[in-house]
Amino acid sequence: MGTPVDDLVALLDLEQIELNIFRGRSPEEALQRTFGGQVAGQALVAAGRTVDGDRPVHSLHAYFLRPGVPGVPIVYQVDRLRDGRSFTTRRVLAIQGGRSIFALTADFHAPEPDSIEHQFPMPKVPAPEKLPSALDEVGSRLGELPPFISRRQPFDIRYVDRLRWSTEELEGVEARSGVWLRTNGELPDDPLIHVCALTYASDMTLLDAVRAPVEPLWGTRHFDMASLDHAMWFHRPFRADDWLLYQQESPIAHGARGLARGEIYDRSGQLVVSVVQEGLFRRIKG
Repeated sequence: MGTPVDDLVALLDLEQIELNIFRGRSPEEALQRTFGGQVAGQALVAAGRTVDGDRPVHSLHAYFLRPGVPGVPIVYQVDRLRDGRSFTTRRVLAIQGGRSIFALTADFHAPEPDSIEHQFPMPKVPAPEKLPSALDEVGSRLGELPPFISRRQPFDIRYVDRLRWSTEELEGVEARSGVWLRTNGELPDDPLIHVCALTYASDMTLLDAVRAPVEPLWGTRHFDMASLDHAMWFHRPFRADDWLLYQQESPIAHGARGLARGEIYDRSGQLVVSVVQEGLFRRIKG
């Protein structure tokens, strides 16, 4: 029996069918749709497998077109848009059952000497060692873990603020959320694995910032939500098996859509990744 981290690495290890065509596994789950972070991570693996030389990914922009079906393999078709002197651009289309479910464009940049250097400082928050594991906290409160929690098991996630369980606890809560996260075990040294593992994780908690003022992050759900698009900028190298602080905020929610943006810092305080996502929010009827 492998660990959840072993399962994550296996999930990101795509089968190459043709020169620019890859196939990824989609785990069988008792859920309505495939996890968006899984599709984004696999699509980035497919793009990265077609890039030669030392060109780390520096950005991705993606749209979730249709919900994927758990348990059904996904085919990733890579279009080699550009192979320039400094930048390489790839477009990836994820196809399941003959229908496009996800589209991603990723850009890779050859390392260059720094010309401008600045960043906002990392917020001051409690260290991860002083915070409880979210899985332990939820398990002790509910007695059993919800089905979607299986997607989080490869990661140790620790919320910076205490978890709220009822609407009575939401007074004065801002549209912000923060977590420490890292994989629940060591990853291979391949930088692409770390980037794709964090891409997977980046979709797990970002929309929490939109929900924070209106419903508890755990407990009774009042809204059904789905990711619409996702963008990431990778600023510096990092390891996804070391602690990373993921600070998230939502500047606006309107028209059944909520925008969330996140900044990911390593333990030393360096800003390593920026993330923006929009999600669809519909009130659950009944």
